[in-house]
Amino acid sequence: MTSSVKLGWILVNKKIISQAQLESVLTTQFRYDKKLGELLVEQKLISRKQLDQALKEQYWRRNGYWVI
Repeated sequence: MTSSVKLGWILVNKKIISQAQLESVLTTQFRYDKKLGELLVEQKLISRKQLDQALKEQYWRRNGYWVI
């Protein structure tokens, strides 16, 4: 799971948001043409700090450096 780690998967896996919340935001994402993280913060589903942490994890996983 290195090259296709999705931000939504990370947030759901860490139980920061629910699958239903993710699906709801994904459906609105196309209407507003915004990034997922931006919408999640705007809707107050996650904090900016949680977004930053999840983006860091996504980066490290994609580059093969994530160690559990």
